[in-house]
Amino acid sequence: MLSSKQEEFRRKTRNFLIREIAPSVVDYDLKEEFPLDNFNKLSNQGLMGLQVPIKYGGMGLGEIECGILLEELGRICSAHATIVGAHLGLCIAPILLFGSEVQKKKYLPRLSSGEIIGGFALTEWAAGSDVKNIQTVAEKVGSDFVLNGNKIFCTNGNRAGLVIVFAVTNKSHRPSRGVTAFLVERWMPGFSVGKVERKTGIRASTTVELVFDNCVVPDENILGHLGTGLRVALTALDGGRAGLAAGALGVAEQALDHSIDVMTNDKAKSSTVNRQSLQIMIADMAIEVVAARLMTYNTLHEVHEYFKRLAIGEKVLRSSRHHISRNCSIVKAYVSEVASRAVRTALEIHAIEGLEVGQALERYFRDSSIAEIYEGTNEIQRLIIARDLLGLHSDKNGE
Repeated sequence: MLSSKQEEFRRKTRNFLIREIAPSVVDYDLKEEFPLDNFNKLSNQGLMGLQVPIKYGGMGLGEIECGILLEELGRICSAHATIVGAHLGLCIAPILLFGSEVQKKKYLPRLSSGEIIGGFALTEWAAGSDVKNIQTVAEKVGSDFVLNGNKIFCTNGNRAGLVIVFAVTNKSHRPSRGVTAFLVERWMPGFSVGKVERKTGIRASTTVELVFDNCVVPDENILGHLGTGLRVALTALDGGRAGLAAGALGVAEQALDHSIDVMTNDKAKSSTVNRQSLQIMIADMAIEVVAARLMTYNTLHEVHEYFKRLAIGEKVLRSSRHHISRNCSIVKAYVSEVASRAVRTALEIHAIEGLEVGQALERYFRDSSIAEIYEGTNEIQRLIIARDLLGLHSDKNGE
């Protein structure tokens, strides 16, 4: 499925993560501390500009390699995968797809080097699953826009130097034409961090409220075009869901590996290897992991080809966009649930020791459920899937 170069990239990435990142993840989790040192280590390897063209300071790779990185991070720590996924998939990818040449030259080298961390601010209390209900507004004042409103549950929000923020710019238009995406820098007047959330899982990944109080943003920081913000957001979320699935796949694979180790390597429990009930549980985990891997990389390949077309400005039929969205929803829902089931099964096999604080499975147990919730709950993914299958899109015809 993967090329020899991609397999070599996986090998080098896994070795680096095991050597440099894995030893500290428990400490960051217990302290609920953002792993800035680890982010810098990843940046020094070029991994924070993985899919950015070389001319902008990146590695010039693609969505498959992003998936490999997120899968390998998921094997080690879901919080790290969440941080990197938001940076690469929800901040860098939209700039690559919709940014002007000036914006790319200004921001991509800094994001790729790790000088600044990327964020994405879409969710509000009234606009969670229904992104068309955004209340944050941006009013034109001279050559600038002035943003007012609050965003919640923003990954990397209090660490990000650049955040893509979505705001209503024309209330008289239908929602799909009334929202605009803005590139907002942390030091712009009126931008501040509100509540920092404490969470059951992915504790090393910061999740915060962002407050925009007469935040002044120049009009050259519009990402895409005025009124096209929802397309920017939904495209980013499609790619983000495929990347999220890759991270969840890593969790499921690691849960399976833990279970095999427990059944085969612990002499005190050597009798477990012959229990047919446990053999069946292991087999079921393996079946789902293999299916999840095939589905994940097939979808990543589709996203890669889709993004290539968008990046060169090629027109894409809405039916094709809906097809991509449906498949990204399918893989997000399926693989995240496979990961949760795999972790629960691994805990049954591992027994009580697996829930001790500091154990990898205990952390996976706390972390795994979030993949079923963020970037659109799995219930919302099922509605996206059903609407496409049943042809319920109001704009299903045309380009």
